[in-house]
Amino acid sequence: MKKKSRSNAASGKKKKDTVSSNNNLDTDKNNIDKKIEDIEEDSFETLKARADENWDKYLRVVAETDNIRKRSTRDVENAHKYALENFSRELLAVVDSLEMGLVSGEEAGTKSLLEGNQATLKLMLSIMQQFGIDEIDPHGEPFDSEIHEAMTTQSSSDVEPGSVLTVFQKGYTLNGRLLRPARVVVASEMTEDES
Repeated sequence: MKKKSRSNAASGKKKKDTVSSNNNLDTDKNNIDKKIEDIEEDSFETLKARADENWDKYLRVVAETDNIRKRSTRDVENAHKYALENFSRELLAVVDSLEMGLVSGEEAGTKSLLEGNQATLKLMLSIMQQFGIDEIDPHGEPFDSEIHEAMTTQSSSDVEPGSVLTVFQKGYTLNGRLLRPARVVVASEMTEDES
């Protein structure tokens, strides 16, 4: 009988150990669940804070982009409006010179009027060069259809055929871009009848 009571005692002990281990497992499970909830709550709060921070950054970037767009639009409008401001300011000197020539023209002689016109033209050409406007005066040069406009041809023994014989109107370029072609007479070969 002693064997039975030992086995009953052992099985009772096993039951107590199982119950206590089940209690420990429940406690551990509860602790783990609580920790998971805490982590989830912390993670949710952290993620929400990050989301709020990113939303704030997004709104700032959108506002800054809108400001840059508005500023760029305003700058382009001002550039279009005032692009010729410096050029126009310099042209005022030419207008002043012409007005002075007209006022003094009543009392001045032909020679002084001619000198005044030459000075005004020189002033105008220097202003044009200052702003990148260059003159095309191709007299005697080979004809170039890119920058010359042939008004007519004329036979000549003075210049090579295909060269500019006479310039009716000078051409102009702005920073290398053609504003107006030079209007010219192009020399052609002399025929036997003209020799």
